[in-house]
Amino acid sequence: MSQSIEALRPLLQTRLPDFNRLRAAALELAGQVSIGQSAFLQKFGIASELEYKRQAMRDGQIMYHAHIGMNDIDTTAAALGKIHRELGDREYRLDRAGFAVDRRMGLPADRRAAAAAETGPMLMRQHDWEALAQAAPIQPHLGDFMIGQPASVANTLQALRIGCTTIGNLSQYFTFEAPGWSDAAETAAQTYQAIVIMGALRERGTMLHSYLEDGYGALFRHCATVAAWAMLERYIVEELIGARLSHCIGGLTRDPVKRAGWVLALHRIHRGQQVGSMIYGDTISFGHEFEQNRALTAEYLLWDILIQMHAPSGHAVLPLPVTEAIRIPSAEEIIEAQLFGRRVEASARRLYPHVDFSAAQTFADEVCQQGEDIYHRALDGLRDLGVDTANPLQMLFVLKKMGAQRFEQLFASELDAATATGTDIYHMSQQVIDEHRPLFADPGLRDRVRDKCLLIASSDVHEHAAGALAQLLGETGARVVYLGAEQDPGDLIAALRKNPADALLLSTHNGMALEYAQQLRRKLDEAQLSVPVIMGGVLNQKIETQALPVPVLEELKALGMHPAAALPALTGLLEFKS
Repeated sequence: MSQSIEALRPLLQTRLPDFNRLRAAALELAGQVSIGQSAFLQKFGIASELEYKRQAMRDGQIMYHAHIGMNDIDTTAAALGKIHRELGDREYRLDRAGFAVDRRMGLPADRRAAAAAETGPMLMRQHDWEALAQAAPIQPHLGDFMIGQPASVANTLQALRIGCTTIGNLSQYFTFEAPGWSDAAETAAQTYQAIVIMGALRERGTMLHSYLEDGYGALFRHCATVAAWAMLERYIVEELIGARLSHCIGGLTRDPVKRAGWVLALHRIHRGQQVGSMIYGDTISFGHEFEQNRALTAEYLLWDILIQMHAPSGHAVLPLPVTEAIRIPSAEEIIEAQLFGRRVEASARRLYPHVDFSAAQTFADEVCQQGEDIYHRALDGLRDLGVDTANPLQMLFVLKKMGAQRFEQLFASELDAATATGTDIYHMSQQVIDEHRPLFADPGLRDRVRDKCLLIASSDVHEHAAGALAQLLGETGARVVYLGAEQDPGDLIAALRKNPADALLLSTHNGMALEYAQQLRRKLDEAQLSVPVIMGGVLNQKIETQALPVPVLEELKALGMHPAAALPALTGLLEFKS
């Protein structure tokens, strides 16, 4: 057995609950829940979104998804109504909507108030939940911070009661942490029980959503590892627990051939039984030029629609608003994007007879074949370690604690990510590093940072920028301590005590910059630590009285933080007292 996998053996010492006892309790809860009727299900006289998807697949209907991230329930409900009315006036329909709820929703209800607010609404009352399902005949998709979090069971039951039958996000279980929460065993138990509930209600149309690029799929370097991971998720969910798994991908994939190829690959991974949730829009190619963003949308969306015509899989397509890269889109911008999507669909229907999908099929065949090998190596390696691969709770726990990088090193080390089947986000990260390497080769910068200790971290799962920065600064001669993703203020204080640093570089996202900085400032003062804090990423804050997050650069400066909107600005902030 390799030393790397042997190092995981202490994970087996963690005491986990008996999974059969957890299963019995979850089945009892499943027997008591009544699946509600959303306005969408009522309108079409159906029992679940799955029923609707299967009919759409038979009819050749392209389904549409929108992602909505307003700050509160009332604004969210008003946006749903407006979108439904204005699209209806043009005889179009929005089939489903996902809600970017506040990340605190992953915490037990009594722990939410103490955590920093983030983008999206809080669902505190029964009315809040019902508003998502009754504001308009648009099927609610609850894919964030539901299943995979410490409050998985409670959130799943609530979602089912309002008629939401597609719930996630399993992939988030492996990479996201609820703010301030550290009990990995309890999170695993809650996640397992929620999946058991979904499995018990499978024949009533429930689907467990898993957005691969919200999980390890965002961190792997090679597409074949992503395929292997999808197989592993399917094994745990479908074969061990008995729930129906619905995979999503797309946000970190910009190559249209790969986007189409993933639909074909998922069909094979799911053994011809795939019914997908949605294909996310290409978020990594977007920038601040709106016309360029619109052209990029046309490119990826055209292929997303064409592959649904060629191999219907139930995935709804997502026309992204052009403002996606800079702020939460408004209802008007979502409507504009949806109307644009219908024009792209008209073009796709004209082009379809002339399109060759052989390149997409070749991609699917290659990543599935290689993925099968990785999948079997992973199961064999886990068994050699002593993991009971028939115990879904232990599998969930060990795989989460293993981490994406170690998984790929152990079971897919022979793959070359520099090839065409490397993930797009890996290639993009390497391009960013190559593009900015001359900036970090500046002799003046290198003199300033040489032998300085720099702690680098991300407040959430979006860690590619932080990872690229860690590599670039590591090449300058600085001593870089990379803490990774999902670091809360308490984690940073602990790291600073262990590694006295000359600067802390923090990437943040999701409308939490100011509250996070306030919490960090309080903890720094309490610990009597004085260290420059440079903050980058999306530097805005959710405000209860505002529909969308607002910029907080000046407020961050007032707290003594050093905002850096881009890498050139950051290098100028790396000044140290002699």
